[in-house]
Amino acid sequence: MRKGRPLTVHHLNELLLICALVLLVGVAAVRISTRSGLPTLLIYLGIGVAIGTDGIGVTFNDAELTQILGYTALVVILAEGGLGTKWGEIKPALPTAAVLSTVGVAVSVGVTAAAGHYVVGLDWRQALIIGAVVSSTDAAAVFSVLRTVPLPKRLTGVLEAESGFNDAPVVILVVAFSGQGRMDSWYTLIGEIALELAIGAVVGLAIGWLGAFGLRHVALPASGLYPIAVVAIAVIAYAGGSLAHGSGFLAVYLASLLLGNARLPHWPATRGFAEGLGWLAQIGMFVLLGLLVTPHELGDDVLPALAVGLVLTVVARPVSVLLSTAPFRLPWREKALLSWAGLRGAVPIVLATIPMVSNVPDSRRIFNIVFVLVIVYTLVQGPTLPWLATRLRLEEPEPADLGIESAPLERLRGHLLSVSIPQASKMHGVEVGELRLPTGAAVTLVVRDGTSFVPLPSTMLRRGDELLVVATDPVRDAAERRLRSVGRGGKLAGWLGTGAS
Repeated sequence: MRKGRPLTVHHLNELLLICALVLLVGVAAVRISTRSGLPTLLIYLGIGVAIGTDGIGVTFNDAELTQILGYTALVVILAEGGLGTKWGEIKPALPTAAVLSTVGVAVSVGVTAAAGHYVVGLDWRQALIIGAVVSSTDAAAVFSVLRTVPLPKRLTGVLEAESGFNDAPVVILVVAFSGQGRMDSWYTLIGEIALELAIGAVVGLAIGWLGAFGLRHVALPASGLYPIAVVAIAVIAYAGGSLAHGSGFLAVYLASLLLGNARLPHWPATRGFAEGLGWLAQIGMFVLLGLLVTPHELGDDVLPALAVGLVLTVVARPVSVLLSTAPFRLPWREKALLSWAGLRGAVPIVLATIPMVSNVPDSRRIFNIVFVLVIVYTLVQGPTLPWLATRLRLEEPEPADLGIESAPLERLRGHLLSVSIPQASKMHGVEVGELRLPTGAAVTLVVRDGTSFVPLPSTMLRRGDELLVVATDPVRDAAERRLRSVGRGGKLAGWLGTGAS
């Protein structure tokens, strides 16, 4: 559509058709990616490139709009990642992830910037911008890989927390390096980063706690309202953190982390809704970034991108991991995997639009170098990570956990828990009476092979059963903890020390 031409219903219909077709292709791409091992990031970027100037011919060069929409997508992706992160897995990893997200980022920026200056010939400002842009691991890429690579909980927690935390300091650095005029001294910059992270953390934790408290104590009239409320609270955390001159990205991740571990009503529905929004954000963001790039302009920047990426991958990331994990005594195999698992994705490409919007000299070249670097090293790192985990003998089977959905019964001051027993659950063979639920909770119905019946205390539970458990409000959490504990440890879970984390 030509600039200045009024938007008509016909044009709107055409736009909706194109968007719907892109989404369908994006959904199909997930299937292709699963079978081929090719990262979905590359397929989505390829769709954008195919639509763009060197493909169908759609011209798009609005870096500012791309940055705004990219930020919006990152908020959704971080929220989805936080909602899906288990506190029990991430808690032991917080110190390591915090150091990786701060000290590790600083080391990576310094080493990569030196490569950009001395190897590629960029001036120090451009080199520092590239070093900062590519030093952030991508939350979407990490969360996507961790869904298919069963790693030990400690490693999973470190990677998830790092990808959620390190966007915040990196964004601050890129904005600082891209600003007009003289850059602040290093100690002033460190102070600003620390202050913004502290404000973002306080705002995110406060809004997350208040949101979880409200949703647990207010019964909404429809289950579909809970997912909307959760996403709205996450967005409020981002906006609140940013308006308070803190890190909105850290705020949204921490708020979502609290909400995701608060055992909210209708949680499976909320989780599914958030996951769908996350996929929508990824598809839209990657396609838009593919549109922004002009492939025929990338030729001169391929070798510089390969050189910077090589230093980042085999020097900067391993050195940052070694220095950051030195106080925590991680085994060398885990350090090796962490060094290779610094996956890049859309985040660096989105951050590369910041110098373009700020009119930094040669900002288009910075964008092209980052784009090529992400494409090449995503092709190398993503598909080889499962192989490396196997070679290092770090794969760990995922423990079976119960699927529990809670619906509040406001007038009865209780909760209805819907429990699904998976195939590998140790609840198989346990009698209802052996669940030892707290007083005020009881199994009221069992659905087995499509048939419902009221169980006796001697009824033996089986794989695939679905249970309806009614619990009064005061014992709801205790009942759910007991059910999860039995699901993981069997009828003797309490005595064997099997927790319900």
